[in-house]
Amino acid sequence: MGDTSGLETIEAAAVANGRFRYFDLVMAAFVAILLLSNVLGAGKVAQIVLPGIGPWPFGAGILFFPVSYIIGDVLTEVYGYAHARRVIWVGFAATVFMAVMAWVVVALPPAPDWTNQAAYETIFGQVPRIVFASMCAFWAGEFVNSYVLARMKVLTEGRHLWMRTIGSTIAGQAVDSLIFYPLAFWGAEGWTHALVIQVLYTQWALKVGWEVLLTPLTYWVIGALKKAEGVDVFDRATNFTPFRAKV
Repeated sequence: MGDTSGLETIEAAAVANGRFRYFDLVMAAFVAILLLSNVLGAGKVAQIVLPGIGPWPFGAGILFFPVSYIIGDVLTEVYGYAHARRVIWVGFAATVFMAVMAWVVVALPPAPDWTNQAAYETIFGQVPRIVFASMCAFWAGEFVNSYVLARMKVLTEGRHLWMRTIGSTIAGQAVDSLIFYPLAFWGAEGWTHALVIQVLYTQWALKVGWEVLLTPLTYWVIGALKKAEGVDVFDRATNFTPFRAKV
C-alpha cells in the first residue's frame, strides 16, 4: 500500500498550473462530505451503549466530518499544499453559502396550509454562534492539517505516510476542537465548563480514532491517485500562507 516507486518526484511549484486527471473529483468529494456532515449529522445527538460504561451520547456528525480530514490528507499528499488550500477555500465558501441559504429558507413565511415549519426549523434552523464557531474551526483546523502533513512529507522525504496522516490529524483536529467547542458552547445554557472540556476531548479522540482506523483505506487511495497522476508532489518551496486561493 502507498508504493510510490517509479513515480516522478516533482516540486509543487512545477505543477501549479498543471491539469490533474482526478483533482476535480477529489475536490467535489471533499465539499460534498463537508456539506453533508453539517446538514445530516450536526443536528442530531445519537447514543450508543459502551461495554462497561453504559449509554454514551455523541454528535452524529462525527460519522462524516472526519472523512473530510482524510480527503484533506489525500489532497495535500497527492496534489500539494497549494491545491489543498484552494479546496479548503472552496469548502469554506460553500459552507457560508449553505448557512446563508438555510437562514433565508427557514425565515421565509410558510404557506397557510403547510404545517411542517416547526419541523423544518428544528432540522435546518441554525444558531448563529454555532455556525460561526463551526466555520472558524473548520478553516483553522483544515489549514493546520494540510500544513503539518506537507511539512512532515518534506522532513521525512516522503516516508512513513501513516505518521504524516495521523500526526496532521492530531494537530488539525486539536485546533478544530479547541476553537469550536469553547466558541460554540462556553457559557451556553445547559453547558458547564467541565462538560465543554469533556465533549471537546471526546470528539477529538473519536476523530483521531477514525483516522487511525481508516489508515489502510487512506494508503490505498493515495497510492492509486499518485499512480494515476504519475507524480509525487513535494512542497519544498511552497508559500504556505493560507490567505490566497491561487495554486
